Amino acid sequence: MSEKLPHSGAWGIAAIMIVAASWFYYRYFAPKAWREWAVSGLVQAFIISLYAEMYGFPVTIYLLMRFSGLDRGYLSSNLWSTLFGVGETAMMIAMLLGYALAFVGLGIIVQGWRQLYRAHREKRLATDGLYALVRHPQYTGLLLGLFGEGVVHWPTIFSVILFVVIALAYGLLARNEDKRMLERFGDEYHAYRDRVPMFVPRWGEWRRFVKSGNAAPDNPEESP
Repeated sequence: MSEKLPHSGAWGIAAIMIVAASWFYYRYFAPKAWREWAVSGLVQAFIISLYAEMYGFPVTIYLLMRFSGLDRGYLSSNLWSTLFGVGETAMMIAMLLGYALAFVGLGIIVQGWRQLYRAHREKRLATDGLYALVRHPQYTGLLLGLFGEGVVHWPTIFSVILFVVIALAYGLLARNEDKRMLERFGDEYHAYRDRVPMFVPRWGEWRRFVKSGNAAPDNPEESP
């Protein structure tokens, strides 16, 4: 196809977004063990493939056109715009919903990191704030952000597949972390694990979870 699609070819913006998203990820999810490095590689591939398609070359659209007989009457580099054929409306709706999920996810990551940092400094188990609602709030925030950007806002073949793989991989990481915490804190963590879910807050607690994730730190001087 010879026509130039909107948003395609902006490789400079793609590079900036990849660097910025990668910096944020490694800032809060610095890998240590080999399992964490392996999962980080998946997240890095997600980031690169997402923004390379969003601003560079829309592989998903070209593949769907070639192999599924996608209607060529209206094309956009955004999958939702192309599938629904309603101009920029679908893309704007997806963008707003996706950004909302992504920003909520980022807030949960940052606030969860602050609470965990405070608990480590005080040499105690983190069970307050976000950790009173889920055992691994930073993973929840990451998955929420990836879902918002790579599935809702700008879905691609690679981002959707990688999101599923990343979710499964972080589930395994969380189980390993549970085992380490159980060895370290014993009955205290066992009781905590029994009453608090892993990733998803219990029914009716999502609003409280989101609010806690976007709250200001209790003491700004304690924030790293």
